[in-house]
Amino acid sequence: MKFTTRFNPKLYELMQGYNRSRLIKDVGAGLTVSVVALPLAMAFAIASGLPPQSGLFTAIIAGFLISLFSGSRVQIGGPAGAFIVIVYGIVQQYGVGGLLLATFMSGIVLWLMGFLRMGVLIKFIPVAVIIGFTNGIAVLIGLSQIKDFLGLRIDGKMPAEFFALVRTLWQALPSWNPQAVGVSLLSLALIVVWQKIMQRKIQLPEEAGVLPRVSGSLALIPGSIVALVVATVLVPMLGLHVDTIGSRFGGIPQGLPPFTVPNFNWHDIQGLIMPAITLAILGSIESLLCARVADSMIKDKHDPNQELLAQGFANMVVPFFGGMPATGTIARTVTNIKNGGASPVAGMVHAIVLLLVMLMAAPLAQYIPLAALSAILMFVAWNMGEWREFARLRAFRLPYRIILLSVFLLTVVVDLTVAVEVGIFVSCLIFIYRISSLTVAEPWVLPDALARPGVVGFTLTGAIFFGAVKLIDELVRVVPKKALVLDFSGVIYIDSSGEESMEELLEAYQERQVPILVYGLRQQPHDLLARTGWLTRLGYQNLCADRAALQARLAELA
Repeated sequence: MKFTTRFNPKLYELMQGYNRSRLIKDVGAGLTVSVVALPLAMAFAIASGLPPQSGLFTAIIAGFLISLFSGSRVQIGGPAGAFIVIVYGIVQQYGVGGLLLATFMSGIVLWLMGFLRMGVLIKFIPVAVIIGFTNGIAVLIGLSQIKDFLGLRIDGKMPAEFFALVRTLWQALPSWNPQAVGVSLLSLALIVVWQKIMQRKIQLPEEAGVLPRVSGSLALIPGSIVALVVATVLVPMLGLHVDTIGSRFGGIPQGLPPFTVPNFNWHDIQGLIMPAITLAILGSIESLLCARVADSMIKDKHDPNQELLAQGFANMVVPFFGGMPATGTIARTVTNIKNGGASPVAGMVHAIVLLLVMLMAAPLAQYIPLAALSAILMFVAWNMGEWREFARLRAFRLPYRIILLSVFLLTVVVDLTVAVEVGIFVSCLIFIYRISSLTVAEPWVLPDALARPGVVGFTLTGAIFFGAVKLIDELVRVVPKKALVLDFSGVIYIDSSGEESMEELLEAYQERQVPILVYGLRQQPHDLLARTGWLTRLGYQNLCADRAALQARLAELA
């Protein structure tokens, strides 16, 4: 089998006719996106059990590479909340070195998926599975932030396993810090209120209500930055005893990330195969869903295979600079679109601005309170989940409910990898059952021109595959005296298992010297039955192209 692919980033397509006006818009959008990405990159890294600079390195390096090679005009790449649970588990079990190796391996998987043009396959993952694990990840992100949100004193690292995590949080509740809770609630309130203000900025003054209208450059500032600045100023001003990036991590290094080579140990590679595949699948889903959302907003069409190539290359590079897994991010991509970004240049500008901020303002990051970052992630987790789907479950059929709830519960209680595997497996079983139930053999009342004594007709509908072979078994028990007429015009597909059942049917009738007449055979069933020799054994004289040929053959048998 020959696989072909083409390497054609959107950036190269869009450079033709690129002008100063578009550059100004892209630079403005990139600056705004960098403001949104700065707190999120640090928060995602800390929640994943990594130092904050890991998130910044990822946003800078992966963000630049994803935009440079992206198959989407406006996709912004970087660390994402969806990875927090998996990354934290890998770090707990294999350490940071194991995470770097798993990230590199996931990049290889993503690159191969793009090279083999598998981007379209992501569309076949059921919606119930995606919603189930998305909501489950959102719950786990929220749980992981309770420690810093409440300022709990917990010795050692937080456990990754659900029940151990809940037990640890419960036992540590008496140690809650009211000052940290105050900072968290203030930060969360600022984010929510600022978002409400942003939603009203286009309304008329008399429609704005109590909240003021905001316009101009102030409207470009995200609520997360407002909360972060306010909390960072208030904590030292009021002398609050709250953990900060400086107190826990010693600040952020002011300089370029050091070159790091992952430890390519065969024993670790074997253990990290499944986590790496999970990272790749989750990253592909996240990035391609994000690209589809972006397409609907800018009336464009992304190249899913090129996008996977870009994601794969970025994830193969970031481990050498101490980064974490990266993917396309919806919040930053939407921000890019709303602020005029129209080409990958905006994403590259966002990465360069983050690098400049890190080089010039890294010492200031040590004053950022962790309670404020936890509030930002709480807000991200709430917006990440599709909670209305739980309320709408009664509107869907039982299989959909079972898949969504089982994936959700398994994600929260067991493991994301297990949840996705079980969800897809159950979805396949349900799909096979539904398709097999749609495959039927109904008695065909032959018209007067075809009716003959001892001739029985059946109309077959659906697909004759391994899940519907019982249909043929039933025909074996119905052997007429003269001939069996099978109308195949409603059969769209036959697989090898179906062909074997057809072989058993043919043998049973030939043993009793009763011919089978086939009518209305479509292209795929015809090709398969011809290749396997079934039509030859049937006899091409018994293969009727139309009603006239069928009538003539029945007349010969009379």
